Amino acid sequence: MTIKQLPIQVKITILSFGVVLFTLLISSIFLIGNVENLKKEELRKRSMITARTVAQLPEIKQNITLDDGWENINPVVDRIRIINDADYIVVMNNQRKRFSHPNHSMIGTYSSGVDENEAFARHSYTTLAKGEEGLAVRALVPILNNKSEQVGVVIVGNLLPGFSALLLDMKKEILIMLFLTLLFGISGSGLLARHIKNQMYHLEPYELKRILEERTATFNAMHEGVIAIDTEKRITVFNHKAKEMLGVSGDVIGKPIQSILYDTRLPEILELEKPIFNQELTVNDTNLMSNRVPILFDHNVLGAVAIFQDRTEVTKIAEELTGVKAFVEALRVQNHEHMNKLHTIAGLIQLGNKDKALNYVFNITEEYEDLSSFLSENIGNDSLAGLLLSKVSRGKELGIHVHIDRKSHLNKFPPDLDKHDFVLLFGNLFENAFTALQQSESHEKYVEVSLEQDDELCSILIEDSGIGISEEDQKQIFKEGFTTKSEEGHGIGLSLVKNIVDKGEGTINIYSKPNQGTSFVITFPMDRRGSA
Repeated sequence: MTIKQLPIQVKITILSFGVVLFTLLISSIFLIGNVENLKKEELRKRSMITARTVAQLPEIKQNITLDDGWENINPVVDRIRIINDADYIVVMNNQRKRFSHPNHSMIGTYSSGVDENEAFARHSYTTLAKGEEGLAVRALVPILNNKSEQVGVVIVGNLLPGFSALLLDMKKEILIMLFLTLLFGISGSGLLARHIKNQMYHLEPYELKRILEERTATFNAMHEGVIAIDTEKRITVFNHKAKEMLGVSGDVIGKPIQSILYDTRLPEILELEKPIFNQELTVNDTNLMSNRVPILFDHNVLGAVAIFQDRTEVTKIAEELTGVKAFVEALRVQNHEHMNKLHTIAGLIQLGNKDKALNYVFNITEEYEDLSSFLSENIGNDSLAGLLLSKVSRGKELGIHVHIDRKSHLNKFPPDLDKHDFVLLFGNLFENAFTALQQSESHEKYVEVSLEQDDELCSILIEDSGIGISEEDQKQIFKEGFTTKSEEGHGIGLSLVKNIVDKGEGTINIYSKPNQGTSFVITFPMDRRGSA
């Protein structure tokens, strides 16, 4: 009969003996470790007492400054070493020249030890040092002359006993511990067997194996990525689709999830103890739409599971559509503006004012070409330049003066951001400003725009003279769904702006007072290589 064919009760009994042996092993390790610590502490005290005794000897203080002082120092130190049962005592002057050493050939040589530096700064302390003969406890004490001036250092070392020596010293204790462990371990094996049998729902091992295989095959067959963790944040499920989407390979079961996915948001579900559905996340530079749910049993949290889909391509398409929408709006505004201009020119010609019509054509052409040329030269992306140009035209249509600071320039986008993000950011901030200005009764309506960049920061300023934002609304303005408008379909734009700012690890500040206008100041770091 093979082990697989044994009844579950027999297997549990074998496991119980294994637990007993494991308990014995842990107890032995603990006991030996405790004895080793006690021995180490004893050697620390003994070494320090010996070192201080040597440092106070008149023979040491008198001869340490002499070139041949070792002739008097070494015999004295040797006698003290034998009396105090120290493994070695080394006396050095301030130049680290050895005046005593168990190996007499080392006398007169110089030490280069790093852990001796503090002793030459009048500090007394102990250290652990590993040498050819094993691990040693070393006590280091400065030598002070009668004028309280440091003239050298004493080092006393005692080797720690090895594992076999400790075992021999503890054989009586080990035998007592072995007897007690076996007594209580075997007595509790029956209770343990019963408990394990209940935990396994009275299933045989082959049945548990089949359930596990079916579960694993089911997860791997899913088109969505699935990741599950336990309460220790260790991975229990990581299916093939999840590995494919996140670029993970190899066996990751049992590993801490943050060692595989450093930017994962799954562990926070263990703390929240409630699900989060349909949240867009970026993990391992992959855009995901995630549902994260705690695993509950009898109202206890046993772990958390995330089911997600790769939304990188969908997001790109959505961003492209956002850009297309912006350009369609720009074309509509431009067409409307050109129709108005053509009507003006036609009216002037019909009135016989051909010179005024010609001057009007020259003026609007020069103004348009000047702005177009500026944006083309200073804004290094056609999509963003086109959006800014369209917003200027849109402002004219609404009776709003849109001024773009002629110091503005953009050579490249901040890390993790692209043209789609900037089109979305500027588009929503412009529309927010236009809405505020349309509600304003001010005669002077304007929007000021500045976009500056250097090697460290990218700064954006959009300022309007609109109705402003109250302090209470400023605290909620970036929440999705929050709006001061009565119509449906609002409350999304500024939350998208905040998401883009967070994506680029930037900051956004609002300066606003009711009926005095609003300023949005956004900054992005241009170099995040040093960030955590």
